[in-house]
Amino acid sequence: MRFVDLFAGLGGFHVALERLGHQCVFAAEIDPDLQKLYEWNFAFRPAGDIREIRLQDIPAHDLLCAGFPCQPFSKAGRQAGLSCEKNGDLARIVIDWIRKARPPFIMLENVPNFLRHDGGRTWRWFSQELRHAGYSLDTQIVSPHDHGIPQLRDRLFIVGARDGLDHFSWPEPCRRSTDVREVLDDDATARVDLALPPHILEALEAWGEFVRAYPVDRRKPWFPIWAAEFGANYPFATTAPLAVPVATLKSFRGTLGVPISGRSKAEVAAKLPPYARTERAIPEWKARFLQLNRDLYEHNRSWIDPWLPRLQPLGPSLQKFEWNFGHERSIWNSVIQLRGSGIRARATNAAPALVAATSSQIPIIGWERRYMSVRERARLQDLGDLAHLPEGSGAVTRALGNAVNAKLVELIGRKLLSTRKPHSVAA
Repeated sequence: MRFVDLFAGLGGFHVALERLGHQCVFAAEIDPDLQKLYEWNFAFRPAGDIREIRLQDIPAHDLLCAGFPCQPFSKAGRQAGLSCEKNGDLARIVIDWIRKARPPFIMLENVPNFLRHDGGRTWRWFSQELRHAGYSLDTQIVSPHDHGIPQLRDRLFIVGARDGLDHFSWPEPCRRSTDVREVLDDDATARVDLALPPHILEALEAWGEFVRAYPVDRRKPWFPIWAAEFGANYPFATTAPLAVPVATLKSFRGTLGVPISGRSKAEVAAKLPPYARTERAIPEWKARFLQLNRDLYEHNRSWIDPWLPRLQPLGPSLQKFEWNFGHERSIWNSVIQLRGSGIRARATNAAPALVAATSSQIPIIGWERRYMSVRERARLQDLGDLAHLPEGSGAVTRALGNAVNAKLVELIGRKLLSTRKPHSVAA
């Protein structure tokens, strides 16, 4: 079959559908650097901004693929949706292309929150437009780790067909367990530039000591550990911390149990954790975590107090820790990600989702004390066999974080297209 690859990026749709024997007849990608890479990898250059392409110039095709920009709908962003000045119009443009080109099949990809955005109104509009255009639709949230690739990354896939979807079923999750080691490089020379900086090593060593010291006969914390609450007793349950008069607040202890001091309100606020510097009531879910952490400290202060100075030099995000790797007593036997919400260490069965926004969240291979390489991260998107990948930390992060997973497209495409004969409709 003949397909078009819109918002092509690194070519996840192209890689997958070419494996199935289908032919890409048109691609569009606005980023000049990704256009160049696409040309190097697939021997033709994508067109540019989709807004400037005339539909009559698009070859006839059987399948339209589009991983249209997710940022307007992602929970990680402002969720401006269709009103987003930069990319909010692209969902409408995809609808317009489909309505006019009328390909027999469509396959679209976005973030799961696309279904829930704006109270579900965005999806109701989007799906109604496609159904009015003559398409039967089905949706599924799919993650690579359910299909043999060790990455936790929920994505929404939307499939549609003009002749109905009675023939279609979603791929069944595989029963095979996964491990991040499957995608790692064997060549030590490929890891030279991936070593962790000293302040990150210092933070991980500190939390490694915490894990080793934690009593083996106690259940490990299921909640995020916010060490700033260890020794703190500032009020939060009945009133917001900064709603308390400054003179009163100075009788309490703040971050890491340090006495609150200062002449001005700003100086006093600086002694509180960032999330407590507010005159508004702390949300109930956050207040619960604060209390759980204070209780954790009280039950373990005999060994926490000698350990706590290890965290003094660290920034607020490095003073938070999520212990998600079972009862293993070494943080270095886990896969680690540094997030704004803290250090997240998890079991080795899957890497965390690759993100496009920041290079600071590149997964860390604990037992090798290093970041994942570009080629390893590409394997998490099933794009590790591409001859050419982006260069530069920011470019790599954006491209791989925005990429569609080729393995998922291949599995879904096989189910969607294998029982149908091509019958291209002229665009």
